[in-house]
Amino acid sequence: MPNPEKVRAVAEIKERLENAKAVFLAEYAGLSVKDQQTLRRSLRQHGAEFKVVKMTLARRAAAELDIDSLDELLQGPTGLAFADEDAVGAAKALRDFARDHEVFTIKGGLLGREFLTPERVNELAAIESRQALLATMLRDMQAPLANFAGLMAALPRGFATAVQQLLDKMPDEQAPSGDLAIESEAADAESDDGADGEPDVGVVNDVVAAESGEPDGADAEKDGDDPEAPDAGPEDESHQEDNDDDPAEEAEEE
Repeated sequence: MPNPEKVRAVAEIKERLENAKAVFLAEYAGLSVKDQQTLRRSLRQHGAEFKVVKMTLARRAAAELDIDSLDELLQGPTGLAFADEDAVGAAKALRDFARDHEVFTIKGGLLGREFLTPERVNELAAIESRQALLATMLRDMQAPLANFAGLMAALPRGFATAVQQLLDKMPDEQAPSGDLAIESEAADAESDDGADGEPDVGVVNDVVAAESGEPDGADAEKDGDDPEAPDAGPEDESHQEDNDDDPAEEAEEE
């Protein structure tokens, strides 16, 4: 009958192998407890964890996942570093720790389901970290963004200058002619008439009277003339002629 503790241990290792972005195997024989604590703190900064498990249980978990490439590495005192977040950062931490501790040796690992030799692990560690890549990308984008910002700032000034130049040319090139100005004034005068569009009667009478040279009714009354008085008849003219005879001619006849 299987040991429940071993079953739980195998299930835990299997789950970590399935969910980790990368798994690194290293031989840790000869490391002191203090050195192991230093390694764990370094890996924890990159979202990774270093665990020491029984190799028989690790091989069983790998076999259940059909990962045969780890069989040769799961031998002897081997620790497993599970990188759940930053695989590159965890590889860098293991590489740097191995440089400072000769007894610590990287044996290989998995990136997803891809097997990594020790050389591939070092190549992975040589890749720039996510933060470094972001910093490099932002630095490379800074100059184009600055140029683009300068261009956008210059557009309103250039547009305003172009509009002003166009306005300066319009009076010389598009000034209205004299006939067009007269027609415009006539249109304005017509627009000042009554709301129904008919001319003012008083204005028409004044214009007719001015053209005929005759005073209107109001002016005639002021001058004392009655426009309705009858004209002098022929009798009045003859009577006036009789009164105009010369007295000298009458004396000679006598």
